[in-house]
Amino acid sequence: MFEAVELLTGSPWIYAVVALSVLLDVFLPVLPSGVLVVTAATAAAAGSTVAAGHGTMAGSASTTVASAAGQVSGEPPSLPVLLLCAATASVLGDLVAYRLAWRGGERLDRAIARSRRLVTAQERLGTALSRGGGLLVVIARFAPAGRSVVSLGAGAARRRVREFLPWSALAAVAWAGYSVGLGWFGGQWLGATWVGLTVSVLALFAAGSVAAYVMRRPAPKPA
Repeated sequence: MFEAVELLTGSPWIYAVVALSVLLDVFLPVLPSGVLVVTAATAAAAGSTVAAGHGTMAGSASTTVASAAGQVSGEPPSLPVLLLCAATASVLGDLVAYRLAWRGGERLDRAIARSRRLVTAQERLGTALSRGGGLLVVIARFAPAGRSVVSLGAGAARRRVREFLPWSALAAVAWAGYSVGLGWFGGQWLGATWVGLTVSVLALFAAGSVAAYVMRRPAPKPA
């Protein structure tokens, strides 16, 4: 997978691939959208480091994420564009899942009722949104499949879009900013090598593990 991303990091197609992956992973959580974003941001860090160092990384080009990007066009991804693509695709994916669940009818309601995880998330989300807070939406964006659970739960519970959308947008910006930041700073501090990329990806997975733990905790009982 990394090799395929390397071939795209020097091409504008990287933005389309990232956006499509982020858009679809609400339905297919196995898609490595976060890893794609981190890898592209690491390539951007590699490009800036190469430019600043006037080619001082040439001796290790075969081990850097920038090497394959340089073989394609030499132009690293733009961080602002990458951030915009990831965040926008995340919100759009959430809205599609939300609308499909809203219109899912009794069949979807029965499917959700058979899943304890979906029922619990739906209840907690409904309580949070009704109280004017949707921090659960933001936390769920980092958890594996958490985005799917929350988006489908909000739609199935017929939550109003004005209650859900702002928190979905905040979650998208937080997740995209964190992922892009990991790739960028990891590449800057640890070098744009597979070591730096691996550390950044592990930090992404660590955030997902913490978010999953928070989501599994029982909801606090009202006073």
